[in-house]
Amino acid sequence: MGKSLNPSKRQKLIAHYDHRHLQEQPLIPGLPDHVAELCLSRVHPSLLYSVCRSWRRLIYCPFFPPFPSLYALFFSSSDNEIQLLSFDPMSSRWETVPPPPNPLRLLVHHPSFLCRNLPVQSISVSGNLVLLAATAPNFNPALSRPLIFSPLSRSWSLGPPMETPRRWCAAGASGPTVYVASGIGSNFSTDVARSLEKWDLGEEDEMDDFRWKKMRQLKDGRFSTDAIDAVGWRRKLCMVNVAKQGILYDAANDIWEQMPEGMVGGWRGPVAAMDEEVLYAVDEGKGLLTRYNQDSDNWEVIMEVESLRGACQMAAAGGRLCVICGDGEILVIDVVAAPPKFWAVQRPAELEPLAVHILPRLSRLDFLLPTVS
Repeated sequence: MGKSLNPSKRQKLIAHYDHRHLQEQPLIPGLPDHVAELCLSRVHPSLLYSVCRSWRRLIYCPFFPPFPSLYALFFSSSDNEIQLLSFDPMSSRWETVPPPPNPLRLLVHHPSFLCRNLPVQSISVSGNLVLLAATAPNFNPALSRPLIFSPLSRSWSLGPPMETPRRWCAAGASGPTVYVASGIGSNFSTDVARSLEKWDLGEEDEMDDFRWKKMRQLKDGRFSTDAIDAVGWRRKLCMVNVAKQGILYDAANDIWEQMPEGMVGGWRGPVAAMDEEVLYAVDEGKGLLTRYNQDSDNWEVIMEVESLRGACQMAAAGGRLCVICGDGEILVIDVVAAPPKFWAVQRPAELEPLAVHILPRLSRLDFLLPTVS
């Protein structure tokens, strides 16, 4: 009689057999896999996740329609680094995102600025996360080129060099186009403070268009000392500075417009646009969630939540709002539900959230069990 296997080795062999066996099984018995994939793509991923392992693998494959996930930029004070993590709504777990080629050592806190963070400005565009502006330890602009993360390819890449790297600027997107306005370079410059540049990710395959293009200037530099979200809304960019001065940029016609009085009046905290169509705002002083009504030029109260007091940043997509609250809690609000529902996402210990985004889930090319050697 041969030598028996120890329990650990036996479990590995059983797992390996199950892995090989699952690979050979069709997704739906009696159907070719490509037809089964079309059928299963119409089912909510949460149902597929809970049925069987082969369907769970399927929803993370690069070719399967991706479901939205929460991404957050965190600051780790233990190693003074910026980390990007993804929260998977199916497993309710945070997952480490592949790090960029070089560690992100950016200046977030400094003794001279005890009451505020030095901003790290990032946006979501065309299913990608784009880091645009930050401060280096020597107080110069930290990024000379945008740093882009693609969840579907799990990879980082660089955008075209900016003519003037900057910080404390207005950053946003409309459609596939990234916009950077105003701000400060290594030193203050009136030209930079009034400038507006755009980069179209939809044209990035054309080498002649892999560059930033200068657009119509602002009339002054009133936005140059604030880190501002340029919120894309109905082919316009909405910008409001700390002094509550608002302006609109018409991206289709390359012109600047005065922001309506009611719109700027209700801009009392972080603002985000759902599908660039509906504007939501948090009144950080009162803990109110509001929605902008263009016809009446006012903000309608949707709900009041104590946790929203002190909110500092917000993202919107797929009928959900994700908000960083004053105490660092991350709140998710389902604004499609009637009445709206909300819940908190437990953040990783000892990490400080800087920004949240809603992007496609990470592809898992190695989701299958590892081969036993």
